[in-house]
Amino acid sequence: MQRLRGLVADTRPLRNDNFRRLWIAGVITMVGAQLTVVSVPAQIYDISGSSAYVGLTGLFGLIPLVVFGLWGGALADHFDRRTMMLITTSGLIGTSALFWLQAALGNANVWVLLGLFAVQQAFFAVNSPTRQAILPKLLPAEQLPAANSLTMTVFQAGAIGGPLVAGILIPVIGYEWLYLIDTLTLFATLSAVIRLPRLPVDNPIGSPGLRSVIEGFRYLRGHTVLLMSFVVDLIAMIFGMPRALFPEIAHVSFNGPDEGGLVFALLFAAIPAGAVIGGVFSGWVSRVERQGYAVIVCILVWGAAMTGFGVAVALADHWQQAMLVVALLMLVIGGAADMASAAFRTSMLQSAADDAVRGRLQGIFIVVVAGGPRVADVVHGASAAMVGTAAAAAGGGILVIVGTMVAAVAVPSFIRYRITRTPTITR
Repeated sequence: MQRLRGLVADTRPLRNDNFRRLWIAGVITMVGAQLTVVSVPAQIYDISGSSAYVGLTGLFGLIPLVVFGLWGGALADHFDRRTMMLITTSGLIGTSALFWLQAALGNANVWVLLGLFAVQQAFFAVNSPTRQAILPKLLPAEQLPAANSLTMTVFQAGAIGGPLVAGILIPVIGYEWLYLIDTLTLFATLSAVIRLPRLPVDNPIGSPGLRSVIEGFRYLRGHTVLLMSFVVDLIAMIFGMPRALFPEIAHVSFNGPDEGGLVFALLFAAIPAGAVIGGVFSGWVSRVERQGYAVIVCILVWGAAMTGFGVAVALADHWQQAMLVVALLMLVIGGAADMASAAFRTSMLQSAADDAVRGRLQGIFIVVVAGGPRVADVVHGASAAMVGTAAAAAGGGILVIVGTMVAAVAVPSFIRYRITRTPTITR
């Protein structure tokens, strides 16, 4: 029983009242957020009948994430972070309410939806680094990996269940009700934020402008361990994220229909499913002191899993059903490894960085997390056109392994990075 307790998620951070309220609110809010994530592109397609307009959500979402992610980090290093959370959460409630209003009024203008989506992503881009930057103020450093694992598990679970629920409910109750549910659930987060104590920044920056953003990059350049946490993540995502290949693999390799189907859905759900499983059994992450080494191992496992995924796709012509199981298993393993890597990397940013720059570094983190997979879509799509989907996926996994090992050898201080635990006093 004791061994099993050590395997499952470390829930010690939930003993902290402030973190527990934020986490529970996150569970509630994630349900509504995923309803909007699915409803926006669905409504755009319903209005326009064009996948090209739906594709514009990527552009209208990425640009605000990059711009306001970087600037939002600077704001989080200048103003009281509780105040920033109140403003941005209120902004998210407001934009969600406007989504409900336009649907209730029967809006038929795609650009209204895209504009609202851009504003919503801007508020999110400021909210997210602020939220991450406050955790070291609420919890001891040794509990940060567990706290991040708990948070990421909720997010990934929402990524699985939300689209399924929204897809079922859209034709039943309509877009306006889904947007309204999102609006109402956000009040749970607002309530949790209101109950936070004041969270002033240690040695706040003078002005949250472009200069402060540049200073954040300079700080990162001078702290090799933190810089490497971004580099290895980019290596993992750009070379190893094969999601752009899923439609063709589902159709060509596993004989799925053109428009999607069960195999298509399983491929997309496998990585977040692995992340959820990894989060449930994440008790071990709190016991790891050599976090840099752990990140390298996790990314090597991710690369090996993506290589195995590509090999399974290559062998699908001979053993289709068996290779589908293997391919899904490889994606699940990759998702679990990526969850652990993300938990460690986030914890390193939160504990190793000075409080005065945590917001800006979390802003850069948001940009990397959002941008890496989008670059991967382009890279894998172009590679598949030249060498095929199986070779593109397997080759990407091999490049992840090689690139990660080169980075580890080039910067040994990253592997040596470890946290110092607070001694436990027994009576």
